[in-house]
Amino acid sequence: MDQLQLKRSAQSLGFLTAALALAACSTLPSNSVPKLKAATGASLPNCTALASQLNLANTKIESSALVAAGTLKLGDNAVAEHCLVKGRMHERKGSDGRDYAIGFEMRLPLAWNGRFYYQGNGGLDGAVVPALGALGGGPLTGALMQGFAVISSDAGHSGPQTPFFGSEPQARLDYGYQAVEKLTPMAKQLIQSAYGKGPDRSYIGGCSNGGRHAMVAASRVGDQYDGYLVGAPGYRLPYAALAQIWGAQKWAALATPGATVKNPMNPNGTLPDLASAFTPQERATVAGAILRKCDALDGASDGMVQATQACQAAFDIQKDVATCSGERNGACLTAAQKTVISEVFGGAKTSTGQRIYANFPYDPGVAGANWGTWKFIDSLIRDPLAISTIFSVPPKPLNPLQENVTERLAMFSATNDTYKESGWSLMTPPQESKPSNMGALRARGAKMVLYHGVSDAIFSAEDTRQWMERLKQENVNPGEDFARYFPVPGMNHCSAGMSTDQFDLLTPLVQWVEQGIAPQAVVANARGAGNAGGVNTELPANWSATRTRPLCAYPTVATYNGSGSLEDAKNFSCK
Repeated sequence: MDQLQLKRSAQSLGFLTAALALAACSTLPSNSVPKLKAATGASLPNCTALASQLNLANTKIESSALVAAGTLKLGDNAVAEHCLVKGRMHERKGSDGRDYAIGFEMRLPLAWNGRFYYQGNGGLDGAVVPALGALGGGPLTGALMQGFAVISSDAGHSGPQTPFFGSEPQARLDYGYQAVEKLTPMAKQLIQSAYGKGPDRSYIGGCSNGGRHAMVAASRVGDQYDGYLVGAPGYRLPYAALAQIWGAQKWAALATPGATVKNPMNPNGTLPDLASAFTPQERATVAGAILRKCDALDGASDGMVQATQACQAAFDIQKDVATCSGERNGACLTAAQKTVISEVFGGAKTSTGQRIYANFPYDPGVAGANWGTWKFIDSLIRDPLAISTIFSVPPKPLNPLQENVTERLAMFSATNDTYKESGWSLMTPPQESKPSNMGALRARGAKMVLYHGVSDAIFSAEDTRQWMERLKQENVNPGEDFARYFPVPGMNHCSAGMSTDQFDLLTPLVQWVEQGIAPQAVVANARGAGNAGGVNTELPANWSATRTRPLCAYPTVATYNGSGSLEDAKNFSCK
């Protein structure tokens, strides 16, 4: 065994030891819901013949071919040989004259574990990304590597149709939720044909819009999946996008007049420089102030704020950040800046004071580049496109810096003869504000694991936390016995930021569903120098490259035990 292998073996042993120690510290209620039978595997007898053998309703199988081991990798781990099936469902001519279909690929392990995984993709979809089932920052594993049969789709439209598909009524419905409803039974039939048996257990997961897909599926097709892995769920995506427009207008009032930056979607275009309203240096100053006030609340001064809720009570941007007495210099904020930042973090509101979207928690991840991109760039590009073409009835262009957000909000719930389902209805889980419908999942033994970066700039971690609280209120039995939420301190949208953002929540979800072992803590790694999944360049220089932390099931907090290295998860407990 060479030195690199020895190092990795030692790291793996350390992570396992930490995980076992953390698992012994559970303080949440024990699991009391049904345990589902574990999946059993099967072998794939023939790959290349599948394309000619499959006969699935409303489905065209384009190809089936073996993919050699090592063709794909996650980190430095080779994906084993498997079968790749490509196809299209529901080919049609849209009302806009464009050709539409639900494009997909399925990757079938030769040695299958008996499980199916639906990979929900992010953004506005429009591309069939490789069906690896990988999540977390710099993933080293995924559903395919773990033996799942995995499907990925474009959600019913291609890249050139994005975002204009939103003007086509059926295409926006497919994007919202119907692609999942159509692909799920087809995928299970394909698995039955390929292996001679259907999946024993089915899972669905994703981050961002993929997390929204998973949460919507829990409400609409809750009988089709046994486990739901929900990352940074944009489950109220129209409201979150409109909140970004509202925020852009706030930033614009402080931005340097006439200053512009390049438009990343148009090399010949420019955008107003909203980041000049709250510069990277100023965001670093705020991050430092949050650390000074909140870092030690979890028992360790380690550059991380684990006690998120306690921090919101402790930190006051008006008092805890210096007010500029003269020119801005990066080390202070003007009174006007403090007002706007307080408003943005406090949550968007209409002109009449009606809340549009949740507040955002203060967290050191505000210094992350991803945070700035979402607030200052995407609020002028992505969000206006989605709002104008997909969420509004009728579709109507908008200028983000001049839009009347109060009037636009009303368009989300509107319908007409062409668009018979509102943008709000097609995008959100039914009963999201009062999730009593989740009781059906609980009754049959299905489970849900949610995670969210505390410094997510587009979808608020506070919105997810509030949904979890509503879940507990609307179910007689504690919500924690079939759904658990893992906040990720410092992490931006789905990854990055000053965080330990490399983790695997699929394995504990499977253990919970099939073995009845409820997850309390999951070891997460920082991606420092040499990390096989890719280096996170935003990690502080004084962190160990291999720092680990427990992700703790809410409401518990990763708390330092009082001794041992601050770089090792085993020295923290979830309390």
